[in-house]
Amino acid sequence: MEQNRDPEKIDLVGRSLVTQVAASLRRDIEGGKFKPGDKLPSENDLTGLHSVSRAVIREAVAILRAEGMLEARRGVGVFVTDSELKGTPFSGLSLERISSVIELLELRAACETEAAGLAAARRSPTQLEAIIDVHRRIGANVEKGLSTRDDDFAFHLGIAQATQNRRFSELLLLIKPGIILNRTQTGTMTMNPHLQEEHGRIVNAIFGGDATAAREAMNTHLQGSLIRYKTLLIERISE
Repeated sequence: MEQNRDPEKIDLVGRSLVTQVAASLRRDIEGGKFKPGDKLPSENDLTGLHSVSRAVIREAVAILRAEGMLEARRGVGVFVTDSELKGTPFSGLSLERISSVIELLELRAACETEAAGLAAARRSPTQLEAIIDVHRRIGANVEKGLSTRDDDFAFHLGIAQATQNRRFSELLLLIKPGIILNRTQTGTMTMNPHLQEEHGRIVNAIFGGDATAAREAMNTHLQGSLIRYKTLLIERISE
């Protein structure tokens, strides 16, 4: 039986089995047994179900991933994608998944860190004033115990606009749903107690025209959020 073969080797017979398993999974998905958003059985379960090695299952899944029918979520499993949205930018975004939030934060850390540096070098007096004003509003909301979500987005959007490169602000507007998060969608997440202090460092660096300090402050701010969500994801997985 295939299970007695070396699980790390795929010979000609194994290739045929990979094709068969991929075809079987494809039929299950197209037939509705596994619907968009459903998680596939574990690798061990699929191994037993199809009487093949783990290597065969991995390659069969890899074929369907390449076809866009499946997506792997690190540390969570393999899920069926929505064929109607396949190929659409950010189509896999789901605010129900902390992993999606982490993906966006990694993207934001890369883009917004540079945006902060450019804003420090290029911002106009009017744009600087707008950034400072929204920073003050956030501080007032924090003191009153009110939501800061909308103003927090406005703060980051204001910095993106101050780069004088509209592509930065276009990107933020595109991923806005993933930035303005509802805590009930991503689990219990306490508000960042250092939000105003971290924003303050960014504002001061932009005000002073210090591009290096602005990049460092923005990176520190977003990396802190990234760490908090990674911690929450680990806690969920371990439950």
